[in-house]
Amino acid sequence: MTKVLLTGFEPFGKATLNSSGEIVKQISGENIITAILPVTYRQSAEVLLALIDEQAPDVVICLGQAEGRKEITPERIAINLDEARIADNEGVLRDDVQILPGGPVAYESTLPIKEIVNAIKAQGVPAAVSLSAGAFLCNHIFYRVQSKFHGSDVRSGFVHVPLMDEQAGEFPGLPTMPLDDMVKAVRIMLEVL
Repeated sequence: MTKVLLTGFEPFGKATLNSSGEIVKQISGENIITAILPVTYRQSAEVLLALIDEQAPDVVICLGQAEGRKEITPERIAINLDEARIADNEGVLRDDVQILPGGPVAYESTLPIKEIVNAIKAQGVPAAVSLSAGAFLCNHIFYRVQSKFHGSDVRSGFVHVPLMDEQAGEFPGLPTMPLDDMVKAVRIMLEVL
């Protein structure tokens, strides 16, 4: 049976919730390992890579919150760049820093992202393929995971999720999605895999 590692993030900035972490809290199963990652450059990838070494999953799906998104969006490409407009939860702001100095410019997701998107949309939840995970912590861990598994049989990738309805007050005017719909989408992803 396929062993899956599913991660989300803790809240960051001034937010009290992170939709990716709340989704992960709702998912369980015999061969599903879940974790909430810190929103820090210093720890996020190290925690994730240690979990991978400990659990030896067949599939790794990392989730992250993307304010302004209206759909569940599997990401196509991880880039070797940390460059963000905001600091992490330790106050670290990175600008034009390579994640792995001398590493490839980019890695592609090895998840079947178009199949995942089609399956989610078929169940009435908005979804679309996204080209890039940006250059903050979401991309940071995406790049590190893709680097670790490059050339292996382990399928891995990153999926951005919208804000939850419960976050509308903290993010006025930005689109939200019901948590139940996002949990449903992740369960559909797991079925596809």
